[in-house]
Amino acid sequence: MSQPATTTPKQPERATCFVDGSNFYHGLKEIGVHNLGQLDFAKIAKKLCGPRTWTGLRYYVGQLSQADDLQLYSAQRAFVMRQKKLDARISFHMGRIEPRRAKDKAAKAVREYVEHSGTTIAPAVRADLLAIAKAHEDAVIYVEKAVDVMLAVDLVILAERNEYDTAYVLAADGDYTHAVGFVRSRGKRVFAVSATTGAQLAAAVDSFIRIPAKWLRDCYI
Repeated sequence: MSQPATTTPKQPERATCFVDGSNFYHGLKEIGVHNLGQLDFAKIAKKLCGPRTWTGLRYYVGQLSQADDLQLYSAQRAFVMRQKKLDARISFHMGRIEPRRAKDKAAKAVREYVEHSGTTIAPAVRADLLAIAKAHEDAVIYVEKAVDVMLAVDLVILAERNEYDTAYVLAADGDYTHAVGFVRSRGKRVFAVSATTGAQLAAAVDSFIRIPAKWLRDCYI
């Protein structure tokens, strides 16, 4: 008598989360989410992945400099350490923060108005306005570099290594569309997650999950 055929139980999908830290953060700020530093990304990952096996959360962000802003540097360091303690599957991947010179058009307009307007302005007020305008007209801004490239490359490399079946990209940035398309062509599923819309990315992924503020109520430390 022939033996009945045995079937191998289907394994749950493996899911990895890829977080564009700055993009996800600013999306949440736009919808009025508070206490962002107290978010628990282990809870967020588990809630997103549901029945899938959560294998890791990779958080990409620019590395703040102690020399540029000690307070922000300390806050970022504390956030990183806090998240790593929550779950060993959370890892951080640091890009660069670079200074850039930028022209403040509003400050320039104020200066030109004060200098050329026929409006009578008290001398002391005029001097203060000119000083403020000149101080801010030539500003230094800080730009995050390499973060989106790192995330896109890792999204592709880990798919090629077959280290996940489903990816959750926590961002609304259309720059990820090409990487997402490649990953999906390899049979992987990709979901984008953000508090704001992202039409280009939404068109490239399997599904775009737009989360409201109330979705995060049970995702704090």
